[in-house]
Amino acid sequence: MVLFRFPAFFMHYLTESFRPFCIFVPMLEKNEIIQSALQNLKIESLNPMQEAALEQGTGRKDVILLSPTGSGKTLAYLLPLLLTLKPNDDSVQVLILVPSRELALQIDTVFRSMGTSWKTCCCYGGHPIAEEKKSIAGNHPAIIIGTPGRITDHLSKGNFNPETIETLIIDEFDKSLEFGFHDEMAEIITQLPGLKKRILLSATDAEEIPEFTGLNRTVKLDFLSDASEEQESRLKLMKVLSPSKDKIDTLYNLLCTLGSSSSIVFCNHRDAVDRVHQLLADKKLSAERFHGGMEQPDRERALYKFRNGSCHVLISTDLAARGLDIPEVGHIVHYHLPVNEEAFTHRNGRTARWDATGTSYLILHAEEKLPPYIPEDMETVVLPENPPRPPKSVWATIYIGKGKKEKLSRIDIAGFLYKKGNLTREDVGAIDVKEHYAFVAVRRAKVKQLLNLIQGEKIKGMKTIIEEAK
Repeated sequence: MVLFRFPAFFMHYLTESFRPFCIFVPMLEKNEIIQSALQNLKIESLNPMQEAALEQGTGRKDVILLSPTGSGKTLAYLLPLLLTLKPNDDSVQVLILVPSRELALQIDTVFRSMGTSWKTCCCYGGHPIAEEKKSIAGNHPAIIIGTPGRITDHLSKGNFNPETIETLIIDEFDKSLEFGFHDEMAEIITQLPGLKKRILLSATDAEEIPEFTGLNRTVKLDFLSDASEEQESRLKLMKVLSPSKDKIDTLYNLLCTLGSSSSIVFCNHRDAVDRVHQLLADKKLSAERFHGGMEQPDRERALYKFRNGSCHVLISTDLAARGLDIPEVGHIVHYHLPVNEEAFTHRNGRTARWDATGTSYLILHAEEKLPPYIPEDMETVVLPENPPRPPKSVWATIYIGKGKKEKLSRIDIAGFLYKKGNLTREDVGAIDVKEHYAFVAVRRAKVKQLLNLIQGEKIKGMKTIIEEAK
């Protein structure tokens, strides 16, 4: 099976435009690097946007990449780095700025999954900055991924040398501006005298790029219109009428009707997320919640349980509408009408990704009027009066109180569960190892047996908490 198809630009690697970035590795070896990364990621081919980004990402010009949520932008800018990063260099070469810790962790996971020798470090609020300082000093990362606020903190303390950074990537650039990171980003860029390459990514087309970015010779890759039209053809919009302003009973009936397929329910405010989550819990319907007011470990646990299939319903603010890799979401439910067209687009972008189809439901009561960007002629869903509550997922999530910092790996965890927990490969799903803890998907029917068998057992010689994640 052919895992990588050469885009046309590879034929031009020896031209002047690419020569400065190609002197480190012969062309054949570069192909092997890309091919190896794709194999490790289990990706057979790149989409046109990623091929275009790979070409321009290794050239001299700065890049503005516009592409919808779910189109694979993370891979689009990480792959070129494999062709431009210097081997055997202990300095920080690349800085990636992101608006949220979840996006930082997602990018870090994708890069680590490529299986290269280069190291990364994630920097974000919610945990001690001293841990990040120690990681930078001890691991010598080639790439630092962080939120603007935390990166400015590191720079003010002199925790890494910004003068060696040659590539700056700002992911979800429009969202970073929306979150108020203008001044922090401007301050960071003034401290990067060695910049040779700037890459800005967004799922929306900003009218004006601020001067502080320092964009010079720029190529703009716009994949918004074609991709949006393609997604719209795979996305079905439907409305559900609620007899009352309090839509919770209608939401419950809808989720019961949707059954065990994955659904994200969007609310406009954090307190609404908490309220809806509690009311569904009162009705014995399993769901996770996700918003910016939650502690980081709680947010990570919620996302992991949703991703691994332990929970089929995620209730969230628009924080989950962009920047997060949540695959195979079957349904989007707008409990509240989105605040604007952009929010509507990003919410719907969580489903009908790649070649998949999806459905977006708007729960409306009689007094609500649709904004002009939402079509009036949507099909109305008539819900059954008493649909059966969906059964619990076949998967449950196990929490382990040790992680990367304690040298615990996925292989260590899997071996422990097989040997001490008497589980088979079919009983164990996704394993996600964080800095100081880990999550594992285990068949729900085997959880009680597992916890009994491993009681008092050490994992990799360490005593730790192992329990079902609540």
